This record gives sequence, C-alpha cells and structure tokens, in this order.
Amino acid sequence: MRFLDRFEEGFIVILMAAATILIFVAVAQRYSLDMTANLVRASRGWEIQWISDASRWLYGALRSLNLVWAQEACIYLFVWMAKFGAAYGVRIGIHVGVDVLTERLDGAAKTIVTTIAMSGGILFTFIVAWIGFDFVWHVYKNGPISPDLEIKMWIIYLAVPLGSALMCFRFIQALWMFLRTGEIAHHSFDTVEGIEEEAEIAAEGKS
Repeated sequence: MRFLDRFEEGFIVILMAAATILIFVAVAQRYSLDMTANLVRASRGWEIQWISDASRWLYGALRSLNLVWAQEACIYLFVWMAKFGAAYGVRIGIHVGVDVLTERLDGAAKTIVTTIAMSGGILFTFIVAWIGFDFVWHVYKNGPISPDLEIKMWIIYLAVPLGSALMCFRFIQALWMFLRTGEIAHHSFDTVEGIEEEAEIAAEGKS
C-alpha cells in the first residue's frame, strides 16, 4: 500500500499546487491589466514618449494572455482534490465523523457499533462509485465538452467514481485494521507529522 499512499499524497499536492499557481497568475494578470490601463491613460498627459510606448506594449502583452479558462480549470482541480482528499482523510483519520457514542462504549458494543458505522461508509461510497461509473459511461457516449477548456466532460466527471472507489477502499482498509487490532486511525491536530520523529532523533544525537 506504500505506493498507493505516496501516489495519493503526491496527486493531491500536485492538484493543490496547480490550482494555487493558476489562481495567483489569473488574479495577478487581472490586477496588472487594470494598473497598466490606468498607466496608459495617465501617460497621455505626461508627454513622456517612452513611458507611453512601454505602457501600451505592456498592456497589449497582458491582454494577449487569455486566462478566461482559469476559473473553470480551478473548479475542476478542486473537485478532483476534494474527492481524493476525502479518501486521504479516511486513511489518516481526519474525515468527518461523529464518535460521541463509540467513545463511550467498550468491548463488544464498541466493536459492533464501529463495524456498522464503517460498513455504512463502505456501502455508501460503493454505491456512489457504481452510480458514478455509470454516469461517466453515459457522458462518454454522448460526448459533451466543457465550455472554456473544451475538454471531454467525462474526464472531469471521472473524479467522482475514482475518488469514491478509493474512499471505499480506505473504509475497507480502516475496518480491517480495526477488526485486527482494535485501533481506529486518528489524527492529532496538536502535532505535525515528522516533528516528533525529528525531536527524537535530535534528542538521541545529544545523548
């Protein structure tokens, strides 16, 4: 599972980085275009030819950057990131869950309730993945494309069945670990991954 874990983490990081960079570039281009347009208007009264020429050239260069598709691309990137991020959340124990009841139970009662809860997650994500694949198949046959990016919509919608299938697998993995060890993955927000290990290594080095 190590390869799948690393692929999952790397894929989410790539999507997040791509969306962040794209949003930054689009916003910077829009504000730079407004500032350059103001500079072009202001330079008319300054009677400084090189400033006027430079501002006009810069305005034309910024205007030639067609980033109309950026908003649509960011939406699709966040959809894929959310679906795979949900599966990642199940794996490390930060997915949304109500454990008020299970934390008060012990022994067989806790095992039964936890098994039922995780089985519900498995069943739900399996149904979503099944319906999602069927929906993607129908979209693939009809062949619609996105308005701005002009790519096949079935590629975008594929995030739903793939993310749900991975989430279903993570629920199965979590249930299997619970039945074998009695442990449920929990993530502590008071610590950062890797910090404790680095502190232990530093302490051993000093000793």
